[in-house]
Amino acid sequence: MDPTDWIDDDAGNRLLPVLPLRDVCLFPGASLSTVVNRPAAVAAVEMAARSGRRLLALAQLDPATASPGGRDLHPLGTVASLAENLAISPAEHRVELDGLRRARVVRMLGVEVLVAEAEPVEEGDSGGEWGPAVEALARYLHAHADLRTFLEGQRRSGDPMSWVNLACQHLPITASARQKLLEAGAPERCQRIGRGLDALLRKEQG
Repeated sequence: MDPTDWIDDDAGNRLLPVLPLRDVCLFPGASLSTVVNRPAAVAAVEMAARSGRRLLALAQLDPATASPGGRDLHPLGTVASLAENLAISPAEHRVELDGLRRARVVRMLGVEVLVAEAEPVEEGDSGGEWGPAVEALARYLHAHADLRTFLEGQRRSGDPMSWVNLACQHLPITASARQKLLEAGAPERCQRIGRGLDALLRKEQG
């Protein structure tokens, strides 16, 4: 699915159930498999399954928060398609999300189950910045062959930027750094992850 797609090809705001994420961000053009077992999160997934299979994935400010409210979540996240929703038990679901595009919370509704008015955020034109970033990823993957197969399985778009987004989502960086990458436009994201990958590779190789 093209990560530039919006819901029903309409670029306007949408009301979407909110799925809080711990220690991870979902990026456009990438997928994320996770187990959902908090009551409000399970309810959000069930709401999405009944209403277009779309939700807004938002990272928590503090991963330790057990029952996050609107003020406990980053305001910028990713609209996701609910690709898989398997009920392991009434209180636990295994879900797979496909990231569509970034969106910002305009207002948050609800107390236990959160629903956000989400405004689409443009990626911006990466220009030629994605090339060096993908080359840096290729260098890193050359030293981590098993990771290439994994990332190829997580890719949801043929756009070269999806490789950059996969690197941002899955490679070993802190949760706060990951969120900053998500908040950055495409050119800056490419520059940051390219430099970061080369620095990480140099550190690993001593």
